[in-house]
Amino acid sequence: MSTKVFCDIAELGLIKKYNKKKIVKGFTTNPSLMRKAGAQDYKEYSKKILKICKKKPISFEVFADDYKNIKSQALKINEWGKNVYVKVPVTNSKGVFMGKIINELNNKKIKINNTAVYSAKQTAMILKKINKKTKVIISIFAGRAGDNGKDPIPELKKSISLSKNFKNVEILWASVREPYNYIQAKQLGCHIITVPPKIIEKIESFGKTFESLTKDTVKAFLVDSKKSNFKIVS
Repeated sequence: MSTKVFCDIAELGLIKKYNKKKIVKGFTTNPSLMRKAGAQDYKEYSKKILKICKKKPISFEVFADDYKNIKSQALKINEWGKNVYVKVPVTNSKGVFMGKIINELNNKKIKINNTAVYSAKQTAMILKKINKKTKVIISIFAGRAGDNGKDPIPELKKSISLSKNFKNVEILWASVREPYNYIQAKQLGCHIITVPPKIIEKIESFGKTFESLTKDTVKAFLVDSKKSNFKIVS
């Protein structure tokens, strides 16, 4: 199984650029990326993105924190396009499991991207709330887990194993920290990995030998030393 590469970005110019790349099979966004991109009207900005990304799957996240408003936002976001996945955090900010809304949206045949997942236990909780037909992505925040001294690999392995009987479920490696995470995701059997633009550029350049990497590294040191006009005077 090949691991699909999604681009984690909300800036319109970059979406236009990366939408043209064959390696990019979809996009993910979140409220933080939207804010960084300068979005002021969430719906209108999302519609601008969808004018660029018309066919590839793209996730837009709810930003409410209570059941009623999460449901309301999710239903509205779902109407924006056939390629849209609604991102719903596995819990709200108070730690309350969003199983009820996940179940309801799933039964309405709404494609969901369950986000902010860290453990196989959370994956199991999600799987108990969904059917085996409607498409579901489970985004596991591997990078952020690592940032906090937690090894995400066992949780990813368990999550992939738990979901193997769900043909409609894809496990996504989220919060990438380095290009090698792509190799790790492929080795584990993750269905998707979502990465920022700079790391996509590095993935595309994979294949250099160690010797070639050594030369490139030394050349970079040499260029910087010349630019700095470094000298060692006796």
